[in-house]
Amino acid sequence: MRTFTLLFSALVLGTMALKAQTIATFDTLHLAKADTFYVNYTASGTDVGFNDGHAHFPCIYDTSYGGLWSSGFAYSNMTDSVTSGFINQYSAKTAQGYGGSTDYLAVNCIDPVTYANNIRLNLTGTAIGKPVQGFYATNSTYAYNSMRDGDAFAKKFSNGDWFLLTVQGYSGGILQPASVGIYLADFLFPDPTKNFILNTWKWVDLLPLGSVDSIQISLTSSDNGMFGMNTPAYFCMDNFTTDEPLPASSLSVSNATTPTAKIYPNPATNRLYVDVTDNSVRQIAILDIAGRILNNYNVVPDGHNEINTSTLPVGVYMLKLSGDNNTVTTRFIKE
Repeated sequence: MRTFTLLFSALVLGTMALKAQTIATFDTLHLAKADTFYVNYTASGTDVGFNDGHAHFPCIYDTSYGGLWSSGFAYSNMTDSVTSGFINQYSAKTAQGYGGSTDYLAVNCIDPVTYANNIRLNLTGTAIGKPVQGFYATNSTYAYNSMRDGDAFAKKFSNGDWFLLTVQGYSGGILQPASVGIYLADFLFPDPTKNFILNTWKWVDLLPLGSVDSIQISLTSSDNGMFGMNTPAYFCMDNFTTDEPLPASSLSVSNATTPTAKIYPNPATNRLYVDVTDNSVRQIAILDIAGRILNNYNVVPDGHNEINTSTLPVGVYMLKLSGDNNTVTTRFIKE
């Protein structure tokens, strides 16, 4: 297991305080009823997408053949984790969004011009040219059941198969070489009992891509034929999180004492240690990626705080240190 220690100085935390996170949860996008999804045939063949947080999510519908979803992102509250096939292309295998939320994105990852299995989304506003924290991903019911059982176009997955989500960033209109990825299905383990098809929400960390203007998401598979990938080019997304600078007017640190602490190990398993070196720190809080407070702790007198993280689900969390005159946050991972 990889571990490292983060030592936060006043300078580092001061820099972090200049950043804000914006999370596109898709929960405020309107759907008329339960078990439905976004459809828009008003401009066939062109982008009728939507904005949430600091990103534009393109979507293309086509009125041909009675109407179909050609490409892009569609917000959904579908809960059908059972029905197989193309008719159930808007459902997540989890049957809900990350953290039990109602809405999430279904993603049809096909370029409508080249038919390559990739799609691009653009950052907006103050997020342009800044790092992207990441997003949560899981399989759609359509892709999951296809890999589990096989169908008329795709094989049932067996040893040696895989389904990979890869993300790259654009900067200045140029696709950058750095990439990050997660396996949506992995049957490459020497021990076949470890093979899996993802059916939970998994964090995709995009910070290694650096500052970007937009991102490209690609899907690849071990199952391919003469017309390209056989595995359905679908997955689901939630909590797309960007970083952007705060305006100077929102800061109040000029005369404040910035809390400092050593936080380790990161990633954490059952315990997280927070050694506070600033007497002004009064409280420690753990928040989920959506900003909901999960636990609060009073700082112990000697500054060595041991936090039980064994009950936290695997994922990414925020740690908030509150001082007399300032509050700062950082991120840690629970494995």
